[in-house]
Amino acid sequence: MIVTVAIPVLDGGEQFVRVLAAVGAQRVDREVEILVCDSGSGDGSAQRAREHGARVIEIAREEFGHGRTRNLLLSQARGTHVALLTQDAEPADQDWLARLLGGFEQAADVGLVYGRYAARPGASQAVRRDLDRWFGSLNRGVERLDAGERELPALTLMGRRGFFTDANAAVARAAWERVPFRDIAYAEDRALALDMLRAGYAKVYEPAAVVLHSHEYGALQRFRRSFDEWRGLREVYDWREPATPRRMLLRLRGELGPLRREGAGAGALALAAQEELIRFAGAVLGSRAVSLPAPLVRRLSLEGRASRPARGPGDR
Repeated sequence: MIVTVAIPVLDGGEQFVRVLAAVGAQRVDREVEILVCDSGSGDGSAQRAREHGARVIEIAREEFGHGRTRNLLLSQARGTHVALLTQDAEPADQDWLARLLGGFEQAADVGLVYGRYAARPGASQAVRRDLDRWFGSLNRGVERLDAGERELPALTLMGRRGFFTDANAAVARAAWERVPFRDIAYAEDRALALDMLRAGYAKVYEPAAVVLHSHEYGALQRFRRSFDEWRGLREVYDWREPATPRRMLLRLRGELGPLRREGAGAGALALAAQEELIRFAGAVLGSRAVSLPAPLVRRLSLEGRASRPARGPGDR
């Protein structure tokens, strides 16, 4: 039995080396294949991967796509199951992979298993709080759709029920062969979960499978990250963030309410409000990226991508 750990990389640096070392230290009763797709790194990431025993696929930078490249990795994987990481998602302990694989034992129809993010050492309290709050709100165990739910609009699965992340996950290769990633620029993991659930597969959340994966963003980066996330949600779920004062106030209430209950001071509340307003602005524009000029979309994107979601039924 073989399990593949698949990782796309571009200039992964020392963080990528730590990820490779953590994968190599996993305790699991299968042969572990490490498979890396390097999309034109200039920092020696491909060679470092080979030094850690990885098989490396090399592509040109312009050939990379979040869904497309993961499909390439899965097509080349030898394992019956393929664990997915990003270059900066470091398994937190030696049992990460075994815990992910254990998710497939919960039911015969499980196609996807995903785990939890934890903040890296030195991360801010705000980042720790956000990750703990989100992953703590998810339901552990098996999630599937009844047959009568599979034709419901995608929007009904936006949020916790349809959530999935390919920065810390495993996929049954047989399920992927029927339901591959979509070749889209963003939210390819959410789209895969939606497509697999509709195809009759189940997904499992296993919070004990933990990776260290967190980012500290400045104001501009936070805006641009939100822009990218919400244009992805538009493509997968056809969701447009309401650009109304009421929606803004609801988001602020949802962010600040828990902080008040925890006894946060005025300074922490003001900072959290500022960050939420920045995310809201990015969400409003990102979910309307289809209507923006491509050069502007590129400037607003954290990754500098000009791609836009297809027009939906509500667009004019």
